Amino acid sequence: MTIAPNLRDYDLILVNTSGGKDSSVAAWMTMEIAKAQGVRDRVRLVHATFPEEWPGTVALVYEQAKQLDALPKVVQRGESLLNYVRRRGKWPSPRQRYCTSDFKRAPIDKVITEWAPRYAKQVRPWRVLNVMGIRAAESPARAKRAQFALDTRRSNRVRTVDTWLPIFDWSTEEVWGTIRANQIPTHRAYALGMPRLSCVLCIYAPKAALVLAGRENPELLAQYVEVERETGHRFRQDLSIAEIQEAVAAGAQPTEKIESWRM
Repeated sequence: MTIAPNLRDYDLILVNTSGGKDSSVAAWMTMEIAKAQGVRDRVRLVHATFPEEWPGTVALVYEQAKQLDALPKVVQRGESLLNYVRRRGKWPSPRQRYCTSDFKRAPIDKVITEWAPRYAKQVRPWRVLNVMGIRAAESPARAKRAQFALDTRRSNRVRTVDTWLPIFDWSTEEVWGTIRANQIPTHRAYALGMPRLSCVLCIYAPKAALVLAGRENPELLAQYVEVERETGHRFRQDLSIAEIQEAVAAGAQPTEKIESWRM
């Protein structure tokens, strides 16, 4: 059962969007509820961009925002992920997932601070609802999350931040059904066969997805191979990104549907 908070309780309703299927549906659902409750003007979309995401993602976020009639904001760390890997000498990993913490969560923290400012004569904390398109079906780790919870890390004396996952209990079929029924714009990566819209070359992706993504983005793949060579650190313990480049060069093609990976 979907838990829906009263959006009238919030001064700012911030929808995190990657441009992908889940976040776009979460944005659509949030706006539908906001319109019904008379607070659509409090909804904002935020997208944390970086050079290693799929080309066209930022344009898609603006297109989705226009359809929703919502104000979008695009933010970024100011450094490419590959340059950061060079400095650290290591790729992200499940234990050190800085691709999310430093390139997505941290820039959005600044947006919350910017849009939920400290007031000299503030009579109560500024109330922020942080919305994300996370679903329980994506992974066992995500299934353990609460659909609605206080964000203790982002809350302080001047603002209270709650996290809401509006499509937490939805299936992939329900997500795509909503996209089709409401003609929500989607990225061409899905039409190519990618089940997720994340980094072009995601550390969690199966080899078939990496080969497909590398085939479509050969220049970026070459940059990844060069960084792997420079650092001497394998893209993944079980897989070198150079192997992906070799497979692309050999004309490898997915032989079956690529299943979504868990994060």
